[in-house]
Amino acid sequence: MTTYDDRENLFDLTATVERIRNAVEQVIEGKPEVVRLSLTVLLAEGHLLIEDVPGVGKTMLAKALARSVDCSVRRIQFTPDLLPTDITGVSIWDQQRRDFEFKPGAIFSQMVIGDEINRASPKTQSALLESMEERQVTIDGQTYPLPSPFMVVATQNPVEMEGTYPLPEAQRDRFMARVSIGYPGTEAELRMLDVHGGASPLDDLQPVAHAHDIVKLIETVREVHVSEPVRRYVVQLVAATRAHADLRLGASPRATLHLLRAAKASAALAGREYALPDDVQALAPAVLAHRLLPTAQAQLGGRTADVVVREILAHTPVPASPGPRGL
Repeated sequence: MTTYDDRENLFDLTATVERIRNAVEQVIEGKPEVVRLSLTVLLAEGHLLIEDVPGVGKTMLAKALARSVDCSVRRIQFTPDLLPTDITGVSIWDQQRRDFEFKPGAIFSQMVIGDEINRASPKTQSALLESMEERQVTIDGQTYPLPSPFMVVATQNPVEMEGTYPLPEAQRDRFMARVSIGYPGTEAELRMLDVHGGASPLDDLQPVAHAHDIVKLIETVREVHVSEPVRRYVVQLVAATRAHADLRLGASPRATLHLLRAAKASAALAGREYALPDDVQALAPAVLAHRLLPTAQAQLGGRTADVVVREILAHTPVPASPGPRGL
């Protein structure tokens, strides 16, 4: 049964998230669904990939999300000459101690902003694999844990642009969700001229939550109930990507877990202690599409991974919406 503590924790969660959302939306005009997805990924212990053309606010969104929470933040500008040790750190010989001393890299932060991540080589990309999945870094046989909470918010330009590398499949699979900001509407762009015309609103953005608040909220999300029919629905959606004729690479079991965690976070954001099929449906395109590889024939026909995911959603039977746990 739902306890008083459960309801109180959900109330605290929605109140804290509302403060963060309002803070971020002071900087990002007219994109409430993008801000909500970013917060969903944060509470689901995932990493976010923001993909779009230059100038639409990718880095601004990442910085606004980081500054709204009082935690350690590091920004990494990815370039072709960036080395893996620039990210993870390096062991340096200390002549006085006559021993190697580890100098942590930029990844040792609670919020890591990877700007233009697909401008670095695949070798450099590989430095993020262990940290994003296992939340640790191994250097010279020594393992160093990363702080909690830990989130990578990366931006990337479309692959067709000059100087970019396609992200390896293993790297894309580490990101819980991918989002595109898109161009603002007319009214939002007019408001942007008023707000951003004189000075950047980032300069005045103050933290509205602490790192320990986020850790507590994450623990609350973990307790959100997911019924057996909804879990089965998640598995069926992911399995359908592996058998689809237009895809040469379907979603991994990690994608199944990410979709479940994101659905739980979405339910908590809505003030519910249980997840619904609607939570899964709303998040499936953002969580699954960036992991899928269409066949050459599908690409020639203009069929994207997003189109395939929406078709799978339309053809997969939806279970009846469950009630609260214990009812």
